[in-house]
Amino acid sequence: MKKITQIKDRFRGFLPVVVDVETAGFNCETDALLEMAVVMLQMNAAGHLVRGTTFDKNILPFKGANIEQSALKFIGMEDPFHPFREAISEKEALTALFKPINHQLKLQGCSRAILVGHNAFFDLNFVQKAAARCQIKSPFHDFSTFDTVSMAGLVYGETVLAKSVQAAGLEWDNSQAHSAVYDTEKTADLFCTIVNQRPLTKPEY
Repeated sequence: MKKITQIKDRFRGFLPVVVDVETAGFNCETDALLEMAVVMLQMNAAGHLVRGTTFDKNILPFKGANIEQSALKFIGMEDPFHPFREAISEKEALTALFKPINHQLKLQGCSRAILVGHNAFFDLNFVQKAAARCQIKSPFHDFSTFDTVSMAGLVYGETVLAKSVQAAGLEWDNSQAHSAVYDTEKTADLFCTIVNQRPLTKPEY
């Protein structure tokens, strides 16, 4: 049996991309998208999935967006318009973040990206709605995801990200939680750890 070392072979032509968003509420139709981080994944020569480069952008609320103060408090953000955030428009942010994904799709020979997230459908809904507002084609599959909530629940009996990460034997720092970058990188590490427990092989003909 031959080890699978190509992402396109491991995930049926899909490119898994880990995403986390920070938002000003729970409604993707009305609430602002404030931050988005993307972690690319790679397969090494041993057939193990590993974390690659991280990309992130702070995002200005779109015109007319609803901003829930309770949501801002939860993520530790006082003012989404503060100049020190160096936030950019949704269109600029999505264009920049989709670029490395589209590059990897071509490089890896994959057909579509598939979003990996903790409560992945929440992130996917916000990303897809923002892309539609900006009239940008999203690289992500419209409804399929890899959700580490379900995966960690099955493997470790935990569904909360912090507890799932620790159950996987990985470090967790509460002081850094609810930052899109930190949560995305920890979700990526969790996903890789679970996937690598069962490397796939294929027959040699």
